Amino acid sequence: MRIAIIGGHGQIALHLGRILSERGHAVQSVIRKPAQAGDIEAAGGEPLVLDLERSNAQDLAAALAGADAVVFAAGAGPGSGPERKYTVDRDGSVLLADAAVRAGIPRFLQISTMGAGKPAAGGDESWIAYIDAKTQAEDDLRARDLDWTILRPGRLTDEPATGQVQLADSVAAGSIPRADVAAVLAELLITGAGARRTLELISGTEGIDKAVSALRS
Repeated sequence: MRIAIIGGHGQIALHLGRILSERGHAVQSVIRKPAQAGDIEAAGGEPLVLDLERSNAQDLAAALAGADAVVFAAGAGPGSGPERKYTVDRDGSVLLADAAVRAGIPRFLQISTMGAGKPAAGGDESWIAYIDAKTQAEDDLRARDLDWTILRPGRLTDEPATGQVQLADSVAAGSIPRADVAAVLAELLITGAGARRTLELISGTEGIDKAVSALRS
């Protein structure tokens, strides 16, 4: 497959690109800064420099033509204000979905967060905006005629991958290494499992292959 990852320099995206390229898939990673290209290439991907906040659906569709699937892994990141939560976390996903429809790309995986789907319970202005932006991005994607999957991981850590997860429509609050999130995304892409489902993910006791395979039963 040819898979495009938007927000390709994020930690989950770099793990995902490496996993996919090692398994023989072509990876196109969209990045904002030219200086990030070396990290993409080191992970086995093909860098494409493009700023989502200054792009349009037509140009993005042309850039992604030929992809079999897209992954929205972009985010405004820690320290950004409420406005960029909307322009990146919400509007970036909407833009990518528009481009996927234009380009005829059927599969769309969106990295969201546990807590999306309802108003934020506490937190500062940026956190409230982040949860609201993710919720709106999810709502937009569910209305699309795409084979979408929304993945809501719990609290992200930089611990080594364990390969053991809990993946379901709803799970208790918990944490998960970024490397395991990437491994689950790769399995969802390769198998096609989880289409038109919103899934929550934390560390658990079930192997990733088995957890993803169970979605198809």
